Amino acid sequence: MNVTREDELMAKAADLATEIAPSRDLWPDIEAAIAKPEPRRSWFPPYLAQAAAVLLLVGGSSAITWYVANDRSAPVQVVAPDLVFEQASFARYDLGPGFQDARARLSSRLDTELEKLSPETRAAVEENLDAIRVAIAEISTALEAEPDNVLLQDLLLKTYQEELMLMRHVGGLTQDVMMRNNGGRSDI
Repeated sequence: MNVTREDELMAKAADLATEIAPSRDLWPDIEAAIAKPEPRRSWFPPYLAQAAAVLLLVGGSSAITWYVANDRSAPVQVVAPDLVFEQASFARYDLGPGFQDARARLSSRLDTELEKLSPETRAAVEENLDAIRVAIAEISTALEAEPDNVLLQDLLLKTYQEELMLMRHVGGLTQDVMMRNNGGRSDI
């Protein structure tokens, strides 16, 4: 801000009144309000009204509930569900054609793919496949004793999926081995 403008503003501010007188004398009203005692308020009536409303509400709803529960004139309707439960079986022939085709294709390629792996890797893969197949057999035996056990059904399905995933992974391993042996080229 420039100096002349600032000086002008300071001069105008100095001319402003420092006091403002009220338009009328307020003191008599203030003095009367201080001297007059305020009537004491009671907290009891509002809470009493609220308590009465709560009692009326609870009593009324209880009476209606009792009446409805003990009303013997209305006929009772039994609704049968529209759901039909069928027993699921996870025997190999019931897993669906898509699963069977995928498993058959992967099984036929598995021996060829295993031959491409080193002896240590091949042994590890075969050990894992054997463990999965033993688990499938044990879960299937348990399902014969408890065919309605949903946990066993889910476990069997997931074990079959693990078997498929391992067989697919073996195919991926052999492709990686061939790419490394061919210097990064894939002739597949």
